[in-house]
Amino acid sequence: MTDLAPRELAILALERRGFAAAGAKERAIREELGLAPVRYYQLLNALLDDPRALASDPVTINRLRRIRQSRRRDR
Repeated sequence: MTDLAPRELAILALERRGFAAAGAKERAIREELGLAPVRYYQLLNALLDDPRALASDPVTINRLRRIRQSRRRDR
């Protein structure tokens, strides 16, 4: 059982999906979660450092951590 809130679980579920069209992810963020994309990414970034999220979905969290680390190195 996870201690994550329903919105946190929904964020992780959205990150597991693939989006083919440009802007499709941002549209899904607004329509499905009712969040502005900026706020979504703030919440997602906090989830990447949350041990509960790692326990709940290690594959997704580790993939996103690698992407985040790669982007930080590129700056």
